Amino acid sequence: MNLYIRYFDKETLVNNVEQAIDFIGSIPEIGMNPELEADIREYADSNVYYPKRYKIRPRVYFIIIKTEAATMIDFKEKRAVHQVSPVEKRELTSPSIVRLSESALGWYEGDILFKRVMQVPGTGKFQYFDTRFVADCKAESGIDCYNRIVEYLRSRVDDRSQFPSAKGKNFKFHFLGQCK
Repeated sequence: MNLYIRYFDKETLVNNVEQAIDFIGSIPEIGMNPELEADIREYADSNVYYPKRYKIRPRVYFIIIKTEAATMIDFKEKRAVHQVSPVEKRELTSPSIVRLSESALGWYEGDILFKRVMQVPGTGKFQYFDTRFVADCKAESGIDCYNRIVEYLRSRVDDRSQFPSAKGKNFKFHFLGQCK
Protein backbone atom coordinates (compact mmCIF):
# COMPACT_ATOMS: atom_id res chain seq x y z
CA MET A 1 0.00 0.00 0.00
CA ASN A 2 1.38 3.40 -1.00
CA LEU A 3 0.58 6.81 0.46
CA TYR A 4 -0.12 9.96 -1.54
CA ILE A 5 0.56 13.16 0.42
CA ARG A 6 -0.29 16.71 -0.67
CA TYR A 7 0.21 20.09 0.96
CA PHE A 8 -0.66 22.92 -1.47
CA ASP A 9 1.67 22.37 -4.46
CA LYS A 10 3.99 19.94 -2.62
CA GLU A 11 3.00 16.34 -3.28
CA THR A 12 4.55 12.90 -3.26
CA LEU A 13 3.76 9.21 -3.53
CA VAL A 14 5.69 7.07 -1.02
CA ASN A 15 6.02 3.34 -0.39
CA ASN A 16 6.05 3.33 3.41
CA VAL A 17 5.27 5.32 6.54
CA GLU A 18 8.90 6.30 7.17
CA GLN A 19 9.13 8.06 3.80
CA ALA A 20 5.79 9.77 4.48
CA ILE A 21 6.97 11.05 7.86
CA ASP A 22 10.25 12.26 6.30
CA PHE A 23 8.33 14.15 3.58
CA ILE A 24 5.92 15.76 6.08
CA GLY A 25 8.83 16.59 8.40
CA SER A 26 10.58 18.40 5.52
CA ILE A 27 7.73 20.95 5.35
CA PRO A 28 8.34 23.45 8.17
CA GLU A 29 4.78 24.88 8.18
CA ILE A 30 3.33 21.52 9.21
CA GLY A 31 5.47 21.09 12.31
CA MET A 32 5.92 17.34 12.76
CA ASN A 33 5.40 16.20 16.36
CA PRO A 34 5.15 12.80 18.09
CA GLU A 35 1.30 12.87 18.17
CA LEU A 36 1.09 13.58 14.42
CA GLU A 37 3.66 10.87 13.70
CA ALA A 38 1.73 8.33 15.81
CA ASP A 39 -1.54 9.25 14.09
CA ILE A 40 -0.01 8.86 10.62
CA ARG A 41 1.40 5.44 11.58
CA GLU A 42 -2.00 4.38 12.94
CA TYR A 43 -3.76 5.52 9.74
CA ALA A 44 -1.24 3.66 7.55
CA ASP A 45 -1.65 0.44 9.56
CA SER A 46 -5.46 0.58 9.63
CA ASN A 47 -7.74 -1.00 7.04
CA VAL A 48 -9.47 2.34 6.40
CA TYR A 49 -9.18 3.64 2.83
CA TYR A 50 -10.81 7.06 3.01
CA PRO A 51 -8.50 10.09 2.76
CA LYS A 52 -7.18 11.53 6.01
CA ARG A 53 -7.07 15.31 6.40
CA TYR A 54 -4.88 17.07 8.98
CA LYS A 55 -5.50 20.64 10.04
CA ILE A 56 -2.44 22.90 10.18
CA ARG A 57 -4.24 26.16 10.99
CA PRO A 58 -7.70 27.53 10.15
CA ARG A 59 -8.64 26.54 6.57
CA VAL A 60 -5.19 25.03 5.89
CA TYR A 61 -4.83 21.23 5.68
CA PHE A 62 -2.65 18.51 4.23
CA ILE A 63 -4.05 15.18 3.10
CA ILE A 64 -2.90 11.58 3.00
CA ILE A 65 -4.56 9.05 0.69
CA LYS A 66 -3.94 5.31 0.65
CA THR A 67 -3.52 4.01 -2.87
CA GLU A 68 -2.43 0.94 -4.77
CA ALA A 69 -0.91 3.08 -7.54
CA ALA A 70 2.76 2.38 -8.15
CA THR A 71 3.52 5.73 -9.80
CA MET A 72 2.25 9.28 -9.56
CA ILE A 73 0.88 9.02 -13.13
CA ASP A 74 -1.15 5.93 -12.19
CA PHE A 75 -2.51 7.77 -9.17
CA LYS A 76 -3.41 10.91 -11.13
CA GLU A 77 -5.16 8.88 -13.84
CA LYS A 78 -6.96 6.74 -11.23
CA ARG A 79 -5.62 3.48 -12.63
CA ALA A 80 -5.19 1.83 -9.23
CA VAL A 81 -8.46 2.59 -7.44
CA HIS A 82 -9.05 0.35 -4.42
CA GLN A 83 -12.09 -1.88 -4.94
CA VAL A 84 -14.08 -2.46 -1.74
CA SER A 85 -15.05 -6.11 -1.34
CA PRO A 86 -18.46 -7.12 0.08
CA VAL A 87 -16.71 -8.32 3.26
CA GLU A 88 -15.05 -4.91 3.74
CA LYS A 89 -18.39 -3.16 3.11
CA ARG A 90 -19.95 -5.21 5.90
CA GLU A 91 -17.07 -4.34 8.23
CA LEU A 92 -17.36 -0.62 7.45
CA THR A 93 -21.12 -0.55 8.10
CA SER A 94 -22.07 0.66 11.54
CA PRO A 95 -23.16 -2.20 13.83
CA SER A 96 -26.22 -0.24 14.96
CA ILE A 97 -27.42 0.15 11.36
CA VAL A 98 -27.01 -3.59 10.78
CA ARG A 99 -28.87 -4.36 14.02
CA LEU A 100 -31.69 -2.03 12.98
CA SER A 101 -32.98 -4.42 10.34
CA GLU A 102 -32.28 -7.73 12.10
CA SER A 103 -35.56 -9.57 12.46
CA ALA A 104 -36.44 -10.82 15.96
CA LEU A 105 -40.07 -10.77 17.04
CA GLY A 106 -40.33 -9.60 20.62
CA TRP A 107 -40.35 -6.66 22.99
CA TYR A 108 -38.17 -3.65 22.30
CA GLU A 109 -37.40 -0.58 24.34
CA GLY A 110 -37.17 2.40 21.99
CA ASP A 111 -35.66 5.74 23.04
CA ILE A 112 -36.15 8.70 20.70
CA LEU A 113 -35.09 12.33 21.07
CA PHE A 114 -37.19 14.54 18.79
CA LYS A 115 -37.99 18.23 18.24
CA ARG A 116 -41.47 18.86 19.61
CA VAL A 117 -43.41 22.02 18.71
CA MET A 118 -45.10 23.56 21.74
CA GLN A 119 -46.76 26.87 22.45
CA VAL A 120 -44.85 29.10 24.86
CA PRO A 121 -47.18 30.32 27.64
CA GLY A 122 -47.58 34.08 27.77
CA THR A 123 -46.30 34.85 24.27
CA GLY A 124 -48.57 32.54 22.29
CA LYS A 125 -45.66 31.74 19.96
CA PHE A 126 -44.56 28.24 19.07
CA GLN A 127 -41.08 26.91 19.75
CA TYR A 128 -39.16 23.67 19.24
CA PHE A 129 -38.16 21.75 22.37
CA ASP A 130 -35.96 18.65 22.58
CA THR A 131 -38.21 15.92 23.93
CA ARG A 132 -37.17 12.42 24.94
CA PHE A 133 -39.71 9.64 24.59
CA VAL A 134 -39.08 6.10 25.81
CA ALA A 135 -41.51 3.24 25.21
CA ASP A 136 -41.67 -0.53 25.27
CA CYS A 137 -43.37 -1.99 22.22
CA LYS A 138 -43.89 -5.30 20.51
CA ALA A 139 -42.07 -5.26 17.16
CA GLU A 140 -40.32 -7.42 14.60
CA SER A 141 -37.08 -5.41 14.39
CA GLY A 142 -35.42 -2.18 15.50
CA ILE A 143 -36.78 -0.31 12.48
CA ASP A 144 -40.28 -1.63 13.20
CA CYS A 145 -39.91 -0.35 16.78
CA TYR A 146 -38.92 3.07 15.43
CA ASN A 147 -41.86 3.16 13.01
CA ARG A 148 -44.36 2.23 15.73
CA ILE A 149 -43.04 4.92 18.10
CA VAL A 150 -43.07 7.63 15.42
CA GLU A 151 -46.57 6.62 14.29
CA TYR A 152 -47.79 6.84 17.90
CA LEU A 153 -46.18 10.26 18.44
CA ARG A 154 -47.40 11.73 15.13
CA SER A 155 -50.98 11.20 16.26
CA ARG A 156 -50.35 12.96 19.59
CA VAL A 157 -48.05 15.93 18.92
CA ASP A 158 -48.16 18.98 16.63
CA ASP A 159 -47.68 18.15 12.92
CA ARG A 160 -44.68 20.50 12.77
CA SER A 161 -42.68 18.33 15.20
CA GLN A 162 -39.54 16.81 13.69
CA PHE A 163 -38.43 13.21 14.14
CA PRO A 164 -34.83 12.03 13.72
CA SER A 165 -33.69 9.32 11.37
CA ALA A 166 -33.77 5.78 12.72
CA LYS A 167 -30.10 5.49 11.71
CA GLY A 168 -29.03 8.58 13.65
CA LYS A 169 -27.76 9.04 17.18
CA ASN A 170 -31.13 10.29 18.45
CA PHE A 171 -32.80 6.88 18.26
CA LYS A 172 -31.69 3.91 20.36
CA PHE A 173 -33.33 0.59 20.95
CA HIS A 174 -32.78 -2.53 23.02
CA PHE A 175 -34.23 -5.98 22.46
CA LEU A 176 -35.88 -6.93 25.76
CA GLY A 177 -36.90 -10.47 24.90
CA GLN A 178 -39.07 -12.70 22.80
CA CYS A 179 -42.83 -12.47 23.11
CA LYS A 180 -45.08 -15.47 23.67
